[in-house]
Amino acid sequence: MKTIKVLGPGCANCVNTAKLVEEAARSLGVEIAIEKVTDMAAILGYGVMSTPGVVVDGKVVHAGGIPKRDVVESWLKA
Repeated sequence: MKTIKVLGPGCANCVNTAKLVEEAARSLGVEIAIEKVTDMAAILGYGVMSTPGVVVDGKVVHAGGIPKRDVVESWLKA
């Protein structure tokens, strides 16, 4: 199981990023635990200055804008 955190204040891009990750995981059959982190101090603690940010298994893999689906799938396959 992969642990995914979507970092952001809850904006539309953050919501869409979380939805994209969930859909990609479902289509690949990958089990995930997804958490939405909205606390700015926690987000800055990851070094993310531009949201949405995505953390996979403790590693920041994306910051700023909605990632492309093929990129999300590569995170889930790794």
